[in-house]
Amino acid sequence: MDDKSRTMGRASELNFINVFTASGFWAERQALVSEAVIPYQWKALNDEIPGAEPSHAIENLRIAAGISSGEFHGFKFQDSDVAKWIEAASYSLSIHPDPDLSRLVEGAIELIGQAQEPDGYIQSYYQVAAPGKRWSDLEWGHELYCGGHLIEAAVAHHLATGSRKFLDIMLRYVDCVDAAFGPEEGKRRGYDGHPEIELALFRLYRITHDERHLRLAEYFIDERGHSPSYFDAEREKLGAGARDRHFELDYFQAHLPLRDQHTAEGHAVRAMYLYSAAADYCREEGDVGLLGALKDLWDSVVEKRMYVTGGIGSQAYAERFSIDYDLPPDRAYAETCASIGLVLWAWRMLLVDPDSRYADVLERALYNGVLAGMSADGTRFFYVNPLEARPEVAKFRRDQEHVKTRRVEWFGCACCPPNIARLVASIGGYVYSSDAASIWVHNYIVGEVAFAGENGCLRISQSTEYPWEGRVLLKIESGADNRALRLRIPEWSASSFFASLNGTAVLSPRIERGYLVFERDWKTGDRVELELDMSVRFLYARPELADAAGRVAVQRGPLIFCAEEADNGKNLSSYAVDLAQSPTVCRVKLPTIGDSLRVELAAQRVLGDNDRRLYRSDKPRYEDCRLSLLPYFQWANRSEGEMRVWLNAL
Repeated sequence: MDDKSRTMGRASELNFINVFTASGFWAERQALVSEAVIPYQWKALNDEIPGAEPSHAIENLRIAAGISSGEFHGFKFQDSDVAKWIEAASYSLSIHPDPDLSRLVEGAIELIGQAQEPDGYIQSYYQVAAPGKRWSDLEWGHELYCGGHLIEAAVAHHLATGSRKFLDIMLRYVDCVDAAFGPEEGKRRGYDGHPEIELALFRLYRITHDERHLRLAEYFIDERGHSPSYFDAEREKLGAGARDRHFELDYFQAHLPLRDQHTAEGHAVRAMYLYSAAADYCREEGDVGLLGALKDLWDSVVEKRMYVTGGIGSQAYAERFSIDYDLPPDRAYAETCASIGLVLWAWRMLLVDPDSRYADVLERALYNGVLAGMSADGTRFFYVNPLEARPEVAKFRRDQEHVKTRRVEWFGCACCPPNIARLVASIGGYVYSSDAASIWVHNYIVGEVAFAGENGCLRISQSTEYPWEGRVLLKIESGADNRALRLRIPEWSASSFFASLNGTAVLSPRIERGYLVFERDWKTGDRVELELDMSVRFLYARPELADAAGRVAVQRGPLIFCAEEADNGKNLSSYAVDLAQSPTVCRVKLPTIGDSLRVELAAQRVLGDNDRRLYRSDKPRYEDCRLSLLPYFQWANRSEGEMRVWLNAL
């Protein structure tokens, strides 16, 4: 292919089983996923949660396998919920072995194998509700999307357990797909309406090293967007009518070949999965031209179409990107899966082009846009993540009906809950990367990691109270290595941090692409300490962001904060923050939330009176007060009420 170069830098990721989270923020959340989230979601998939929207996902597979009789229920992509659950459970088993969970996983895998057709095909909707119509509606059928998630689950299960049972099932499926799609005569020149199979095939390739899997992923990436459109021809054959303008080819990222796309368009989750796969391709094949397009797309998302929380996809209708700077806080869609997709893409960009700007966005999305999607007890979920909410308005207005001010038990379209579970359970795989010359520390998470090197195994432990506090200690527990150690200095601390090596302060820190570089022959007992600046920062939006202009958002470390009615009463819009006075910060434990941070700001509040006029010319009166904030990801865990991220400022 044109414009390739094998000289592109490539860092190697560590498998999640090589990183051990011991305690602290993420270990607590992984324990929650193991003990509460995964069992709860299994019940949801089996329709055992009273009051929750039905899933029918397991029953659909039972019908496809001939074990049960009945009709298919739910969305065409219901199988993907089961796949993501198996993936999350597999990660969990590698951290917290559980014989009962293992039996559930093996039973689900057995069921998938029973449902699989002799030629390897599996998708319960087309097997039960539309037999004989496979591959007939790639635009909306989600066949390859479901298959992709099943492949990812099979790879995770194989890595976590060593078993090939699920992997072999999905290898037969990939053979079926490979026989049906490609540029060769007699094959379909199509691709799925929802990208996912592409990134799954790259994960599979790293296990199998089978060039067919790499080439199939390459085909799906390169075929998308060419003219005449496969989707247009398919619609004509199906007799489909004209498209809604929000569901044109750009909705599927199929309006242009990916190398010619330079602005992020269409469905946000679809875009993230496609861009993630393309970054994987760049990493494998050194495609400089494709990487250039991805960097343009990155700038389009991060500089013009991303919320301060790392949420993306601002328009509820079609769950898609809007135009530049259209980021309304109260009507935000910001699907949880889209933020998860941004984490996946940022991570893959880091591996192909190690630059802290990708890790900074990964962190923003992870601690804010992703974690907000799950309640503190792991049994309630947000699909949509607004930055401003008033319950009485959200429950009435047509243009806010997607906004929920309480997390819900489950969704008929339940892509987000198991997606959160699989990301949290695999978080150890997003901390470090390495190559022959360097070891990168991208994220600060308590635990221990093992690196294979020329001199044997190097074991590094990391201790920190991040994200609550900014001190990080890295210690060489055993082994020796001469690779450079590179620690990310987050953008929010770039102008102020302290570092030491074996107790000696680093007076002239060397920073390369946002990473603090240490070069030495590492040996057992070496210690690197880093103190990041966790001062409260006020963030200002570009003036083009009409709904945020003149307001401030509050950030401390990686966390974005918000004001909630539970702490401040109603009418949060009546507060204005006094930026001239210093904030105060304290660690707290909150009912139904647990560990948290409280940021207190000096403010003024408009005084109410008995004047009933809606508009008047006399100036309002104000009173001095305090405005209390908590991390955005923890909102809506107490009483239902107002919430606001962007605050008025004096």
